Amino acid sequence: MATPYTSPPNSFKRDLVAGKRLIGCWCSLANASTAEVLGLAGFDWLLVDGEHAPNDVTSLVPQLMALKDSVSAPVVRPPWNEPVIIKRLLDAGFHNFLLPFVENAEQAAAAVASTRYPPRGIRGVSVSQRSNRFGTVPDYLRIIDDHITVLVQIESRPGLENVDAIAKVDGIDGVFVGPQDLAAALGHLGNPSHPDVQAAMKHLFERTRAAGKAAGTLAPVEADARRYMEWGASFVAVGSDLGLFRAATQALRDKFNS
Repeated sequence: MATPYTSPPNSFKRDLVAGKRLIGCWCSLANASTAEVLGLAGFDWLLVDGEHAPNDVTSLVPQLMALKDSVSAPVVRPPWNEPVIIKRLLDAGFHNFLLPFVENAEQAAAAVASTRYPPRGIRGVSVSQRSNRFGTVPDYLRIIDDHITVLVQIESRPGLENVDAIAKVDGIDGVFVGPQDLAAALGHLGNPSHPDVQAAMKHLFERTRAAGKAAGTLAPVEADARRYMEWGASFVAVGSDLGLFRAATQALRDKFNS
């Protein structure tokens, strides 16, 4: 017999809104086994990347399934802030979203609308999909909106200029700063450590927090991660499966160099 929707309240969303420090890691290898291994480490959240990694819905779902028993909250980054893509990922069972390249409040509001059923949004209705346990959850349509996390990524000059308006959009849970793209947008391609980029990141963290929203970023260098947390970033990815694998394999080979 089907039971009422009793999926635990989205603890990632709850902790994010509460301002807790949440340490994450990037899943870029597009592989369920590596995602499962990362899920054993105890990160607060794992970003499953559909923007720069070779993923689509059919490869993202096995990674989501691999994290089913992990304490790490799966966060998915679609390739674009596009409602059809977001709808498919919602139906596949993702609850936490990081939407790339948001430049203004209208785009942020559109991101939220894509994750909500009418009348709060424009999400299409399927009565039988993975997220509602294939139609066996009777109150899914009533309650699911409150389980969805929406994070938007600022990585351009317009986004930087519009951060206050973006952060104030109802339904936005946090703002993520993309260091590399922001550096490129500010004329410092490949150099996110440039003082101009660092000042912009600090400004974005401060303005996001001033709006009562969580701020986050990706920082594979420990010193950077700790500095960003001092500046107010509360959800920070501190590495990636690809980076860890690349460093470990090279270190192993170097041990045996003659």
